[in-house]
Amino acid sequence: MGMVVETEEWVLTPLAYPLLSAASLAAVLLLPHFSRPHAAVVTPSSPSPFDVGTTPFLRFRRAFLLLFCLASVAEGIHSVFGEDEFVRCGFGREQMAARLAAATAAVLFLGGASGVVSDKLGPQNACIFYWMLQLAVGALKSFSGLRCAWVNNFILALASSMFSFCFETWIVLEHEKQGQNQDSLFDTFWLMTFFESISLVGSQGITNLLLDDDNKGILLPYTFAALVSVIGILYIRKAPSISTAHHASVIGSYQKSFFAHVLRDKRVLILVLAQASVQFSVSAFWFLWAPTIVADGRDAPLSLIYPCFLVSRMLGSAAVPWFYGAMAPFQNEDSLTTAYIAAGLALSVVAYDYQEIGTLVILFCIFHASVGFILPSLARFRTMYLPNELRGGMMSFSLALGNAPMFIFLIQGAYHGNIANSTILGLAACGLLSAGGCIHMLRRWRKHTRQNVRSL
Repeated sequence: MGMVVETEEWVLTPLAYPLLSAASLAAVLLLPHFSRPHAAVVTPSSPSPFDVGTTPFLRFRRAFLLLFCLASVAEGIHSVFGEDEFVRCGFGREQMAARLAAATAAVLFLGGASGVVSDKLGPQNACIFYWMLQLAVGALKSFSGLRCAWVNNFILALASSMFSFCFETWIVLEHEKQGQNQDSLFDTFWLMTFFESISLVGSQGITNLLLDDDNKGILLPYTFAALVSVIGILYIRKAPSISTAHHASVIGSYQKSFFAHVLRDKRVLILVLAQASVQFSVSAFWFLWAPTIVADGRDAPLSLIYPCFLVSRMLGSAAVPWFYGAMAPFQNEDSLTTAYIAAGLALSVVAYDYQEIGTLVILFCIFHASVGFILPSLARFRTMYLPNELRGGMMSFSLALGNAPMFIFLIQGAYHGNIANSTILGLAACGLLSAGGCIHMLRRWRKHTRQNVRSL
């Protein structure tokens, strides 16, 4: 008589996703009614913060956000399978770690130089190159026989690194070209994070809808990503180009400008380290969240839990306009410092000791809400302290710094396996808390500079 082993399954409360979604939508829909605190009555003719700017710029921003959503969908389709894709290819633990380490190395070296190339070629050409990479990896992975090729990991890693800065650089330069006020640009930053999270959730639904039996030889989700890439290329080729010829005469050679405005400016260096800490913590979460949740042996609906994290990210990005500008209860740096501390404390609790699955889900939701607040806030500070023509190089430099420790951990995990998951999460938490302290120093330096100007 055989022995039957029953496994306990943890069930996510059905109210989690609706409540988080309702909170995110409420934060967005109520913003026009509270963004003008001095107005007693909001009339229909009052301008909404979403409609600030000239008609050509608003038209461009709507088309840009749609294109950015398509790029986010393509990114989500390639990342939705996660570890399961390696399992389907028959890879073991060491092979998975080796593949991921090789992809991280591609981001570390090739991705670090891609920002400089983007600044030289211009953001539109960089976006076209990004879509070409997505087209190539989508076409290759559409065939089940080529899905496990090494080249896919390299191409996808390079495309993901370019995604982090090429679209942001494009909207910033277009905003500068059309002479819009900075409030409209800052609104675009948090809208990008908000719609990116929505698109990542949508990519899961698209993948589940198109996913079919692998034996047919054609994987429809990747084919869809390739078709989206074609649409992106065609749209950008028809868009009016942005001239960047005057940048060289204003700033000089790129190398000297980078040293002067990035490596020798303490404020920009703080932003570099702050961005790198977020990159490292997000990478650590992506690798470790599933093993952490199922560590006690219970089954958990991971495909239902992950969308809650993305919706928490939506909520964090929707909170950005409530903490900046006229409605801000704190100084700009104080709000960002608080978000870093919240993210760091959430990961530190996870790293310190095992928690119940429900507690882990809440902590990871807090972490993602903080990240959703941090990303557009950092874009805002980059606009304040960094020349636009160095944005790609600075962001790729941050990306390289954030991926360097993850590359070391993956190498150690592939060949030695002697680094605990709690150690990686603990280092990610320390990096976030340290970044929060650096942002607080940024506020003190700015205050000190203002005092010196007044004394003069």
